[in-house]
Amino acid sequence: MEITGKITHALELRSGTSTRTGNEWKSQSFVIETHEQYPRRCVFDVFGEDRLREFNIQVGEEMTVSFDIDAREYNGRWFNSVRAWKVERTPAGASAYGAPVAPAPVAGTPTYPTAPAPAPEEGGADDLPF
Repeated sequence: MEITGKITHALELRSGTSTRTGNEWKSQSFVIETHEQYPRRCVFDVFGEDRLREFNIQVGEEMTVSFDIDAREYNGRWFNSVRAWKVERTPAGASAYGAPVAPAPVAGTPTYPTAPAPAPEEGGADDLPF
């Protein structure tokens, strides 16, 4: 899944040591807001120091975030996890929910020209009343 919008908040960096493996870990959460008629916000996590450095997410940037959603149970309650696996900067002036953009043709797919619409016949006997 993916979402495009503006990064509005960068939450506090979290770190620790895994009790299972003994390795250190780092994670940070970010809030993104869409540009729809009714904007939606989503908080997502970036896990791992290498990904945090690679993505270099800054508040105010326009980004497209690809993520996975997973749920886990803890003490009889369920919690969702939204974890980013790819983050791309949105080109300047582009909006995910603005004017529709025609998809680029796929290589090897034939394209066919569109024929102009036929002109309506005037006073034809075959005209339908509706």
